[in-house]
Amino acid sequence: MNGAASAILDHLSALSDATRSRILLLLDRHELTVSELCGIVQLPQSTVSRHLKALADSGWVAARAEGTSNLYTMTREDLDPSARRLWLLVREQVGSSPAAAQDHRRLQAALAERRTKSQEFFSSSAGQWDRVRDELFGDRFHLAALAALAEDTWTVGDLGCGTGQVSAALAPFVTQVIAVDASAAMLQAAKKRLHPFDNVDLRRGEIEALPIDEAQLDAATLMLVLHHVPEPQRALREVARVLKPGGRAIIVDMLPHDRDSYRQQMGHVWLGFSDEHVGRIFQETGFESIRVVALPPDARSKGPGLFVATAKRALG
Repeated sequence: MNGAASAILDHLSALSDATRSRILLLLDRHELTVSELCGIVQLPQSTVSRHLKALADSGWVAARAEGTSNLYTMTREDLDPSARRLWLLVREQVGSSPAAAQDHRRLQAALAERRTKSQEFFSSSAGQWDRVRDELFGDRFHLAALAALAEDTWTVGDLGCGTGQVSAALAPFVTQVIAVDASAAMLQAAKKRLHPFDNVDLRRGEIEALPIDEAQLDAATLMLVLHHVPEPQRALREVARVLKPGGRAIIVDMLPHDRDSYRQQMGHVWLGFSDEHVGRIFQETGFESIRVVALPPDARSKGPGLFVATAKRALG
């Protein structure tokens, strides 16, 4: 007997048991645990486990661990063409049986129970959810995830990159990050942080004279940079130069404040920017579609309020 004939007989043997066919019908479209399968086919765990082992040994199902449970599913994509054709025939016959109809109803109940457990958790934890989520994942995971909104073909400028925090957030999602800073010490710190990424190009230079060719960037960020720049108009004119037409600039900086000590302590040139000031600078330097939005205050922060401003380099 040749190998193909032997294989089809093995498949026939695996599917010859009605219970195994019912189980496979359930696993054709859903991942289920042993306990869920026991409830659906109304058989003890030892029986269900025995049938699952037979199906796994013959290549019909696979399991993956999730916590302390195993989730089983049909290995439909891994079956050879003859096995897939055989399953289509068996599924047609088994799927129309009264037992399969009962299994389907109990399957829907099992899936509904999953949803109910999730809903019960959120109903009982709504008041504590922010705390629970922060304990599990931190309070800034969503900010890092928002970098995925960038197109994977983009080249993005992190202008005034400092120690490279923004570059590290962007690098996994774009083709290239060009990170520019005037401080050699900052660039050295950024180099250490960004060593896992081979698509970040660190360059030393001033915001008012960027070491970037014209129309090279799809987007540019200036995070807490503009208040250090003596001539914001000149800086944003440079940003417009290195952006492609339609490219977007994103500025995060401080709202107007009266903390004059920042000038001496941290070298701030500007004590924040009003909406009107930011809008005027953008308009005067070749940008359009300007938006300025105040960011929600962080209860733990001690600094002035922040805003985010976005604009596009004019197409003309």
